[in-house]
Amino acid sequence: MTSGMIFNIQRFSIYDGPGARTTVFFKGCNLKCKWCHNPESISAVRLLEFYPDKCIGCGRCFEVCPAEAHKFDLDGAHIIDRDECIRCMKCADSCFAEALIPVGEKVTVDKVVKSCLTDMEYYKGSGGGVTFSGGECMQQIDFLCEILKELKANGVHTAIDTAGHQPWEKFEKILPYADMFLYDVKAATAEMHRTLTGVSNELILENLKKLSDLGKRIWIRVPYIPGFNSGEMEKIADILKDINFEKIEIMPFHRLGEGKYAALGIENPGFECKVPGDEEIDSTVEMFRSKGLNAYRS
Repeated sequence: MTSGMIFNIQRFSIYDGPGARTTVFFKGCNLKCKWCHNPESISAVRLLEFYPDKCIGCGRCFEVCPAEAHKFDLDGAHIIDRDECIRCMKCADSCFAEALIPVGEKVTVDKVVKSCLTDMEYYKGSGGGVTFSGGECMQQIDFLCEILKELKANGVHTAIDTAGHQPWEKFEKILPYADMFLYDVKAATAEMHRTLTGVSNELILENLKKLSDLGKRIWIRVPYIPGFNSGEMEKIADILKDINFEKIEIMPFHRLGEGKYAALGIENPGFECKVPGDEEIDSTVEMFRSKGLNAYRS
């Protein structure tokens, strides 16, 4: 496979591994996290965002849409009939006001590699490299593996940001080319993990233990969801006592992605959860540290 679907390449990231990094965001995810703040990453296909507040009413999108998916509602507001939209993106290409934004691009391995290598001097100077995220980057394992091979051949440090709900065979495919893993641990019990994401965590924890036993470099990421997995933090800490890793990042729940659901025409899951306060997160970090674990807040 020489091409795949991504939705962003973010440069100079300092949150996705050591040093200055380029983060490549893959489309497609096999989890359905209720708090997802990147809903554009869930689907593996190209999507269209529409921001009505940016629309200047030029009418160009109506003219170029072959499916006549752009319409006016009863109140005269510009809407998109998502059932009729064929995602050809002709409307986005013609939108001067950037009210219509395509999300997702099919790209070749060569294009991604060349883009990442432009920042080689920054990687060398900071101890950084390239991180693959999503969505779930391991959903496109062949595409991911080919990129990793090329980057390693060029001496680039690589990191895989994953939720870990993948067959072990996929991990085996990339192990020779992945320098480290940013690994999500979202819950301690299978029941809570299923409530939050739609799947059990048994495979996830099994894969994490295998990576640990192999001596792979691991950073753990724990989303903190008040009223849900917040009650499982001590259990998570106990699980991680048997794992070899460098550090844990506690990632507080936030609502920054809520506006994306409307822009994408996707039903918001309406996840009812409060944003945790600083004291709540700080006390959680201290609890992990009291158990001898190297924890920080994200």
